[in-house]
Parts: sequence; structure tokens; C-alpha cells
Amino acid sequence: MPLNIVLIEPEIPNNTGNIGRLALASGSNLHLVKPFGFEINDSRLKRAGLDYWPHVNITYYENIEDFFKRNKDEKMVFLSSHGTKQHWEIPFEDNLFLVFGKESVGLPKTIAEQQPDKLFKIPLYSKHIRSLNLANAVSITVYEGLRQLKDNF
Repeated sequence: MPLNIVLIEPEIPNNTGNIGRLALASGSNLHLVKPFGFEINDSRLKRAGLDYWPHVNITYYENIEDFFKRNKDEKMVFLSSHGTKQHWEIPFEDNLFLVFGKESVGLPKTIAEQQPDKLFKIPLYSKHIRSLNLANAVSITVYEGLRQLKDNF
């Protein structure tokens, strides 16, 4: 019943480490799309991921084109602060790919424009905030998926 967490060009090693830990805890697979804003052996990534990192099921991709080519037949949804539907409206199912953009700018604009019907957001209830921390956004989305799929496992 795994979900797939996809990080496109992650920039902050601590976020990626925490998301790796979350992937392991939730039974999810982690997909990391290069280029990264850090080295994969960065001590901050390892500190955030603790000693769990070797146990995380990770797939690496050279670039976004490589990711889409290798997963062209997979079901995907995309998370963005520009989405029009709420994250609890995601049609969660086994093996769904949850695609997140990088911390500084989110998803590439081309993806958001090409996939408007698959674009979801986490609601924000303050006008003083633009977005959530990436690790928090992934956590919220993954555990909503697990809640909805709880009868499948």
C-alpha cells in the first residue's frame, strides 16, 4: 500500500532528511529528482534522517525528464500553493505519486499549467503566510492519504 513521495530538486538537506524519515515511518517510497541544493552525503541530511536513511526506499533521477520518462504510466498528483482543490480531495490510492516542488519556488510552472486538474493545495488560514515548510506539507499530505486508505492495510 505504499505511497510515493516525489521531491523535485530539493534544496534543504534537513527537509529531505526529515522526509526520508517520514517515508520510512509511513511505508512510503521516496523519489529524489536532481539537481539537489546539497550533496547527498551532507551531514545535515544524515542528522535529520538519523540512522534511518539506509532503510529508506529511495529512487534517484538525474532530472525531471528522467523522472517523468521512467514513471510515465503512474498515477500522480501535484502539490502547490497555487492548487485550487484541497489536499483532502486527492483521490488517494495505492502507489499514488505525490509530487512536491523545491522549497524556494515550488513546482515548475510548466507542471502546474499542464496538470491543473491534478493540482492540490493545503489550505492556509492566514494572509500572513505564503506556504508551509516542505517537510510539514509532505507530512500532512502523506498522513491524510494513510487516513483515507486505512482500510487497505
